[in-house]
Amino acid sequence: MLNIISVHFDNRIPNWRRAPDVLDHNVIALMIEGKVSYTLNNQTVIAEKGDLLFIPAGTMRASENADGEHQKFTILFRHTDDESLALHLLGNAQFDKCKIRNFEYMKQRFERLHLEAMGKGKFNSYVMTGILSEIIGLVAREFEQVEVTPIKLKLVNALQNYMVAHYREPVHIDQLASLIHRSANYTISIFREVTGISPIQYVHAMRIKEACKLLKNSDLSVTEISNYLGYYDHSYFFRMFKKLTSRSPTDYKHSGALFE
Repeated sequence: MLNIISVHFDNRIPNWRRAPDVLDHNVIALMIEGKVSYTLNNQTVIAEKGDLLFIPAGTMRASENADGEHQKFTILFRHTDDESLALHLLGNAQFDKCKIRNFEYMKQRFERLHLEAMGKGKFNSYVMTGILSEIIGLVAREFEQVEVTPIKLKLVNALQNYMVAHYREPVHIDQLASLIHRSANYTISIFREVTGISPIQYVHAMRIKEACKLLKNSDLSVTEISNYLGYYDHSYFFRMFKKLTSRSPTDYKHSGALFE
């Protein structure tokens, strides 16, 4: 069984550093902003925005800010031998690093795990274990994913750029397909191959992330935020918000914020 030790969010800490030590637990780190210089088993590794690191127990690790301050999430956990057999990632004795394809979704999962870790409800530990299991599965898939061809990356980047610019508007697959001159099925397929989710899920993730910011940093009502983000069916907005954050919009508004 997965055992979460702690979840941290390093938020631009001046002169941040960790002295060399041998880990007795696993570490998964997701870089949000800035750079960190790691020394892992005497090898220097630079981690920057979008990078995800898996550092297994037994690794000699030291780390410090590189080129200024940084933001990152870090999960410390242990696992059983059975899980090592089931997932090559957990059985691997070597550290690894990759560039996350669907950075925004992965970031959202880390944010939610951190939020759950700050809570004190009797079911928090169960929810946290479920989120960590999902994150580990996504990380394992990232490390084992066959490299995506440059043309697919270019097409998906074009789709993402369009959706970022128009995320408050209705999204139609046929419209996205015409943007890259491909069929609707092919458009969905390559988007999921590169990001791990569908175009529609990607748009919902952006909308709900914006809703979180507005709930914390504006005087807009929940209904006004729903309308602003294109959710004219307010009950649907509530369902999507709770699905992606585990809280209702009202509960979230009164919970602790991760980002300002």
